[in-house]
Amino acid sequence: MNALPDTLVCFAVKQESEPFLRTNGAQRARLLLTGMGPVNAERAITAELARGTPRRVLSAGFAGGLAPGLAMGTVLFSSSDDELARCLRSAGALPARFHCAERVATTAREKRALHEQTGADAVEMESAIICSVCGRQGIPNATVRVILDIATEELPLDFNVLMNARQELAPGKLALALLRQPQKIPALLRLQRRSAAAAGALAKVLTRAIELLNR
Repeated sequence: MNALPDTLVCFAVKQESEPFLRTNGAQRARLLLTGMGPVNAERAITAELARGTPRRVLSAGFAGGLAPGLAMGTVLFSSSDDELARCLRSAGALPARFHCAERVATTAREKRALHEQTGADAVEMESAIICSVCGRQGIPNATVRVILDIATEELPLDFNVLMNARQELAPGKLALALLRQPQKIPALLRLQRRSAAAAGALAKVLTRAIELLNR
């Protein structure tokens, strides 16, 4: 039986992972799509670790900017493990503080409030629980996230109301929202293009970091 790769990389959704899947880094890693939110993340990481314990875990994906001045495409990281921190910094990621939320921060006002309340640089929805589960099992871990929407930006739709009970984007709800607000379509298409660019920036950092970790 073939041994599992040393590095487990977790993404919430497919869109975050697609550029990385086309890199050499993906050939040297074990990938997991957890689904969105802390409940899905805890269930998925617990089941995956039961298959075999990796040497390290990276929780990767998009984040919303909370700190003013963080540009779209900026890759941030947080880790208490010296080796992971060194390699991620060398790969181009910047150290940061993250806030793990249970909902998507969709407005500039909401992001400003989160920044004031938590002091975090960015907000995401899965990494804290993934890193907590790994920490309890003694597995070195890191959060690696790319800024998709900046602190002063409004998302085109409130994605929280478009989710189903499994925290998945419901196509029917999305279609209905766009029928009611067709003027939002251009902004949604721009967000889609930016998502691809941000995921590409994240893939480059992850690939380089995995190369450094495997030396």
